[in-house]
Amino acid sequence: MQPFVVETWPNPLEESRMRFVFTFVAFCFCVIAAQAELAGSRPNLVLIIADDMAWDDCSLYGNKGLPTPNIDRMAAEGMRFDRAFLTISSCSPSRASIITGRYPHQTDAEQLHWPIPKEQITFSERLMKAGYWTASVGKFHMGEAMKNRFDKVIEADMSGFIASAKGTFQESAKGDAKSGASEWVRTLKERPNNKPFFLWLAALDPHRPYDQKILKNPTKPRDVTLPPYVPDTPEVRGDYALYYDEIRRLDRFVGEVLAELKRQKVDDNTLVMFISDNGRPMPRDKTTLYDSGVRTPWIVRWPAKVKAGTVNPNLVSSVDIARTFMDLAGAKYGDTFVGKSFAPMLENPKASIRDFAFGEKNWHDFSDRCRYVRDERFKYIRNFYPHYPNTPSADALRSPVFRTMQKLRDSGKLNAAQMNCFIKPRPKEELYDLENDPYELNNLAGKPQYVTHLKRLRAELKGWQKRTDDREPEFEAPDEFDRETCLPLPVRHRPRASKAEMLKQFREKGRIE
Repeated sequence: MQPFVVETWPNPLEESRMRFVFTFVAFCFCVIAAQAELAGSRPNLVLIIADDMAWDDCSLYGNKGLPTPNIDRMAAEGMRFDRAFLTISSCSPSRASIITGRYPHQTDAEQLHWPIPKEQITFSERLMKAGYWTASVGKFHMGEAMKNRFDKVIEADMSGFIASAKGTFQESAKGDAKSGASEWVRTLKERPNNKPFFLWLAALDPHRPYDQKILKNPTKPRDVTLPPYVPDTPEVRGDYALYYDEIRRLDRFVGEVLAELKRQKVDDNTLVMFISDNGRPMPRDKTTLYDSGVRTPWIVRWPAKVKAGTVNPNLVSSVDIARTFMDLAGAKYGDTFVGKSFAPMLENPKASIRDFAFGEKNWHDFSDRCRYVRDERFKYIRNFYPHYPNTPSADALRSPVFRTMQKLRDSGKLNAAQMNCFIKPRPKEELYDLENDPYELNNLAGKPQYVTHLKRLRAELKGWQKRTDDREPEFEAPDEFDRETCLPLPVRHRPRASKAEMLKQFREKGRIE
């Protein structure tokens, strides 16, 4: 007996639906496979930014009183750059320069607290278009318009940075939350696994104000290394010791990021870079154009491509980071990014991409305008407002270091180097031989035997200003604090108006045409 078979003829509509389903499923598998291949072929990118850390304030760069084992390990497993420089020694303008790949005066965010205008293009958005998942975690300080330039933004509590009219601080964050780094690892754990990723990890350490006893074994004041332009007193050593403690806390978080990358088995093809946004928050450091202000630690760890334990002695600038990351990610970019890619330097420690590094100083709490250029040995600084003293940032001015220096100044006990912050007028031009004068104490600008170097660097600076359209600003922003007491002046308002808003206000008041 033949089995009873029901034979059905294909329904054209149903057949079409099935074909669509199969095609869609196949497409999804292809997309997932392509994403997986993409995630494995291009490097993940992690940029760790310290807040107010000098280049030589870690054991890696010679400070043996400041143990930084995790930062040191990055260099031991990667590449250390010995001539790395920032475009400015001021927090938010430095970040604006890094993320746009432009010099501060090209961003319209060249003064402290000026937000980056929405018209500016960032390398993070270029990475997003190239298929990267992106996140900013920690200190943001770039303005509301920049928050859509990342897939995810976790902004650290910056309440402790805001001083009242009396100069006091009211902090809401406690413990590790004050570091700006407490959410770094959690974000790594929660990232999507089917895309390459870019993380902008911005610490608040070691920015002021400082807390006592944030470490179980705090730094002993006797172990700090003081530069010759600050006096050696117990008050000064105690302040430096607290600064060291914040760097040591930051180092712990760097280690936790490295450990999490290893746990996820992605550390081999993840480029981790460590820098600072500006120099230490002490007199003659932060906001200045001396190396203690604009030179930065610069370490790159990428086991898949960078040979362990290598040192690159050639010049590199923070304006170069954007193009480098886009190059490595295969991202498209236009001519708004003016830096140079240092990608060739990662595989060849002898490779060089620039002969000069340039940078600037603009308003940061106090009015000022300066520019610098340097080659491997000499630095030239042009002071456009020499009638102002070299007043440090407000947070440094409030510090025990500066208050001690004021007392010693008044009693005639500061040497010439320690008087740098008080002397006015300043010289219009400064020239330093960094090889023989690493602390930049001996100005050579007026010495006949150095006139060739002076003219050469002066010409280079003028050429750079012309190429980058660096012109005299339309208005001079006034001081927001008293230069001696650091008490806020009536013109101070928070949040600070943008450049465009201030231009409008000044025109309405008739201060500019």
